Amino acid sequence: MLFVGVALLVAVGLGLLVSADAGSLVGLSQNQFGQLIPLVVLAVVFAAGAFSRRQKFSTIIANVAVWAAIFVMSLVGYTYREDIKGVAARVFGELSPTSAIIDSKNGTASFRRGPDGHFLLAATVNGANMPLLFDTGASAVVLSYADAKKAGIDVEALNFTTPVTTANGTGRAAMVTLERMKVGDIVRSRVPAFIAERGALEGSLLGMTFLETLSRYSVSGNQLELAD
Repeated sequence: MLFVGVALLVAVGLGLLVSADAGSLVGLSQNQFGQLIPLVVLAVVFAAGAFSRRQKFSTIIANVAVWAAIFVMSLVGYTYREDIKGVAARVFGELSPTSAIIDSKNGTASFRRGPDGHFLLAATVNGANMPLLFDTGASAVVLSYADAKKAGIDVEALNFTTPVTTANGTGRAAMVTLERMKVGDIVRSRVPAFIAERGALEGSLLGMTFLETLSRYSVSGNQLELAD
């Protein structure tokens, strides 16, 4: 009888998968049924394990109930996976404000305001990771001397002849072209930028030579959104 029970469970799982060929069933498409195959296999394996040993009937029922609950929770998690990913992204954004909450469908990258009231964005410049301060008052992307070296720029060969105004006062910078910039999933090539001379700038700025290439950027409350 126990073997019959396991066999029936296998038959039901296979029946659902075969029925999927004819179209949708209980609201799931054929592709979605295919993705449920691992769950069905796990259910069969654990059911077989529960029935293969001599146990009290109450213990068997309890084990089946536990695995049934796990199966249902997994199914619910799969059904609401997009909502769960969205919530997880927001929580991660609060814990790590510099990291982007990426919406690939709409081509946006969102960032949370940091504790200091500024938006510090995780970015890559020429493949090097560095934080950039969102600054619409900066006419161009500006890299600090240290970040420029990290991005593989030969700072020793630059001519710092362009006067710039920074938080530390008036300084000088060199004009360059950054081969590749990535903020969130937004990528730009050949971005004009300034490299600040040594000691003139503590951090790097995400200025207008990048921002003006976007279709939109907006600040709402504590959230900054960049749209490709």
